[in-house]
Formats: sequence, structure tokens, C-alpha cells
Amino acid sequence: MILHELIDYGTLRVIWWLLLGVLLIGFAVMDGFDLGVGMLLPFAGKTDMERRIVINTIGPVWEGNQVWLILGGGAIFAAWPPLYAVSFSGFYLAMFAILAALILRPVGFKYRSKREGARWRRNWDWALFVGGFVPALIFGVAVGNVLQGVPFRLGSDLRIFYDGSFFGLLNPFALLCGLLSVAMLAMHGANWLVLKSSGPVAARARSFARIAALATIGLYALGGLALWLFVDGYRITSVIDPSGPSNPLAKTVETSAGGWFANYATHPWMLLAPALGFVGALLVLWGLRSGREIGTLLFSKLSIFGIISSVGLSMFPFILPSTVQPGASLTVWDASSSHLTLFIMLFVTVIFLPLIAAYTAWAYKLLWGKVEEDDITGGGHAY
Repeated sequence: MILHELIDYGTLRVIWWLLLGVLLIGFAVMDGFDLGVGMLLPFAGKTDMERRIVINTIGPVWEGNQVWLILGGGAIFAAWPPLYAVSFSGFYLAMFAILAALILRPVGFKYRSKREGARWRRNWDWALFVGGFVPALIFGVAVGNVLQGVPFRLGSDLRIFYDGSFFGLLNPFALLCGLLSVAMLAMHGANWLVLKSSGPVAARARSFARIAALATIGLYALGGLALWLFVDGYRITSVIDPSGPSNPLAKTVETSAGGWFANYATHPWMLLAPALGFVGALLVLWGLRSGREIGTLLFSKLSIFGIISSVGLSMFPFILPSTVQPGASLTVWDASSSHLTLFIMLFVTVIFLPLIAAYTAWAYKLLWGKVEEDDITGGGHAY
């Protein structure tokens, strides 16, 4: 038997669908809190020293956190080539806006303290705000568009044609999802500041965390209601071959109102995901009231896990529906790389993903503790 045949093609596809979810959730959990801190920087810190404390809570870790974004993009490119081709071409201007905002982050961190002027530093503080707010908003808008379907079609030779526009992505439901993403990551960032700071900064962070947690609960509920009432779901009506060739055109698809909720009726255990989205945010409110600093951060991670998981579970097996040619929608079963490619990548991932996780855990353990004013004035490596 050839080695890669130890795991059948259909199972490998599901494994890589799960791994893609792990990487996307990993990015939201790990890089999400420093995006949230960036959004809160102009508000959590009132004086220059307070803002330096805010920046230095994420200063040693933000670059390493972005590894998860690179891993997620790489996984899409290697495991789901059609998904990469459609999303990175159709969402090109959106991706460019994210990239431009993310570029502001390292520049802001490095240049903010190059001059003593209050105006200079204030401008860079707002640049860091943009570097946190814009990616959080656009990532959420992208998820909202994926749930609604994207205007792309496939030719008979599987060439991809995108019929949409950048401003078409900014529709009401997608913007609602964008606001949910902003609230969710602001909650996460505020909980990080509660854990890593003290005094007035931590007190303000607690207030922002409460507001963001309530906003997360409200927007998530509103998003679910809008998904049920106004967004059509997709369903495969032809025979599914989990180990068949990667040809999205070899199936038939129909749409129906509220169709994204069908999986919950078929598999009730999936309801655990949206439940965790709500319960995690509610536990954040409880943790803030009871003074559980580590707990509130873990609870916000739980909420993020539930919210993002609910999207993937609702859509399964679809990963990118098409609004103009539903039969061309990309699914787990027909948009993956070859059997051998998925197996080799899985072998590499099994080796390197635990190493990345172990190194990350070691780095956070080494940098454990609150950032105080003495750490800023007495440390030559502080921002």
C-alpha cells in the first residue's frame, strides 16, 4: 500500500477543513487580542505613560502572533487552491486595505517614541488604532460575504470569473458581521489589558470589556436572526462522493431561506458552537465582576471559538458559495488539493504545529506578569 493511502481522500479533506478552522481560530485568539489592544489604545491610555504601558503589553508578542495569519493563508493556498484563487482575487482591494493597515502596526510601534512631541505620538497612536480596527472590521465583513455567497462563476475549463466589486462587499449583513468582529476582538483585547496592566489602564479596560462583551452578545444574536431571515443557505442535491475528484461543477446545488441552520437540525451537537459564543461572552461579564483576570481572557477565547466555529459548522460542507452559479460553489469535497498533497502537508503539520504551539507557550510564560511604569522607565527595550 502507498503510504498516503493509509488515510482515505475524504477523511483527509475533513481533517484539512478542521485544520483550516484551527488556524483561523488560532489567528483570532492569538493575534485578535493585540488587534483589540490597538483599537483601545487611544481610549485606554490618557497620558503618554499610560499609552506606553498599553503598547508594551503587546510589544513583545504581536509579531509572533501574526504567524497564525501566515499559516492560515498558506494552508488555504496549499490545501484549497480554488478557495485561495477566488478569495484572494475577488477580495483583492479588501486584502490590500488589510495589508496597508497591518503595515501601520510595526511602523507605529517603532516610530512612536522616536520623537517627544505630543502631536507626533498622538498621530501614531491613531495609526495603531487604524492598524487594529480596519483588519478586525474587514475580516468580519469577509465572513459575512462568505455566508451570503460570493459572485463568482466557473467556466467549463474551471477558469474562475469574479463578477463582484469592492463596494458590493459592504452590504448591511456583511457590515453587521464586521461590527461583531470588532466587538469580539475589542472584548478580547480589553481582557488582555485587564490581565497585563494595573491602575487606571486596567480600570478603563474593565469598562471597555463589559461594553464589548454586551455588544458581542447583542450583535451575535442579531447576526443569527438576520442569517435566518434574510440570507439564503445552500444545499447539495446530487450524490456526494467524499473521495471524488476536485471538480466543483460535478454537483447540483439549491438555495433556501434559513438553509444555513439545517445542519443544527440534522446534528444537534453542533448547537454547542453558538452556545459557546454566547456563554463565553456572558462568562466574561461574570469574570470581570468577580475579578478573575485570567478567567476573563480564557472566557473571551471561548466566545471567539464558539462564534467562528458556528460559521464553519453552519456552512459545512460548503467553504465558499457562489451567488451567480450555485453549482460552482466550493465545498470540502470538490475544492481541495490532491490526496498526496494533503497527506504530505498533514505529515509536516503534525511535526511543526506542536513546535509552534510549544514555542508560543514558552514565550508567554517567559513574559508573564503585568507591565508597570518601572518596566517602561527602567527598560531599554520598551516601546
